[in-house]
Amino acid sequence: MDIANFKSGQLEDQYEYKAFLPETICNEWVVADPELSELLGRADRALGELNAFAQLIPDIEFFIRMYVAKEATQSSRIEGTQTNIEDAFKDADDLNPEERDDWAEVQNYIHAINFAIEALDELPLSNRLLRQTHEILLSGVRGQQKQPGQFRTSQNWIGVSLKNAVFVPPHHDHVPDLMGDLEAFLHADHLFVHPLVRIAIGHYQFETIHPFLDGNGRLGRLLISLYLASEGLLVRPALYLSDYFERNKTAYVDHLMAVRQGNHLREWLVFFLHGVEETARASADVFRSILAIKERIERDVLPRFSARRQDNAQALMRHLYARPVVDVNMVAEIIGATGNTASALITDMVSHGVLVEVTGQRRNRLFVFNEYIELFRR
Repeated sequence: MDIANFKSGQLEDQYEYKAFLPETICNEWVVADPELSELLGRADRALGELNAFAQLIPDIEFFIRMYVAKEATQSSRIEGTQTNIEDAFKDADDLNPEERDDWAEVQNYIHAINFAIEALDELPLSNRLLRQTHEILLSGVRGQQKQPGQFRTSQNWIGVSLKNAVFVPPHHDHVPDLMGDLEAFLHADHLFVHPLVRIAIGHYQFETIHPFLDGNGRLGRLLISLYLASEGLLVRPALYLSDYFERNKTAYVDHLMAVRQGNHLREWLVFFLHGVEETARASADVFRSILAIKERIERDVLPRFSARRQDNAQALMRHLYARPVVDVNMVAEIIGATGNTASALITDMVSHGVLVEVTGQRRNRLFVFNEYIELFRR
C-alpha cells in the first residue's frame, strides 16, 4: 500500500459511545514520496553513525545506563511525573516524601527497560515480552490495580471521561487480534518495509490500540528502542525518542490524532523520522563529549593521585560513568575502604572539579559528577 492511500480505520458504535477501530497494518507499505525518501535516508545515516560510536566506545554499558535513566525520566515526564535524571540515581531516603511516588515510577521504568533489553537475548520482541515488561512497569506503583501484564478486558479512553474523551481506543474484544497483527507486522520478513517506517507505523498502531489500562505511553515509546535493538539497527540500545517527544509533546499528540482522524500518515512519518535523525545525531554528539571528558580526566586529574591511590581513583571514576551520584558510604563500598579514606577521595575529586556537593548539608551529603550528568540534561 502506498502511504498516500492509507486509511486509518473507522468509528464503531458501542453502548452510548463510539470507539475507534484501526485498520490492520501487516501489509506492504510503499514510500514513493521523494522528500520522505530523502528524510528516511538521512535518519538511516544518523543511526548508522550512532551505531558506530556504540561499537567503538570502551565500557559502553556504563554510558547506556545513563541513556536508560534519561529515557525513564523523560518518558515518565510526558505522563506527568517530575523526577529528573539526577534524582533517578538517588535512593528513596534522599528524597522528600512527596517526591517518592514519581521516583518509584521512574525506577520501575528503569527496571522494565533493563529487563526487556536483557530478555531480547532469549526472547523475540513479542506480545509476551511486552506483557512481562508491562508487569514490571506497574508493579507497586500508581496503576498497579490496572491489570499489570495483561491486555485490557474493559474499555479505556484518553480524556476526562468516556463520554467526553479526546480519543476512545478500540473495544477490548479487538485487542488480541490487533496486537497479534502488530506483532506479525514487526516480524514479517516477506514484507519489504524499511525498519524505520515499520516501527514508526508500529508505534502509532500500539498507541492507537492502547492495549493496557495504564502505561501505554511509556511502553509504546520503549517499543521503538526494543525494535531497533532486536533488528540489529543498534548494537547497543542507545537511541530513545522520549526526549524528542517530550520537547515536542503537543506536536507528538497532534500527529497521532491526525493519523486517526484524517489519515495523515505521511506527516507522522516525517515527524518520526526527523526525531530519529535529530536524536541519533545528538546522541552521537554526547558520546563525543563523553570521550572528551574521559580523556581530560585521565590526562589532567588522575595523574595527580599518588600511585597508592590510583586504583581507588580509577575505580570511583568507572562507577561515576554508570551512576554519577554518590555519598561517602557508597564510595567506601566501591573502593573497599574506610569512610575516612572515601571521604578524602571525594574531597580530592571535589577540589579537582570532578564532583560537586549538592545538598549543602554537613551530614548525609550527596556528590554529583555534574559535568557528565549535564550532557544528559540537554
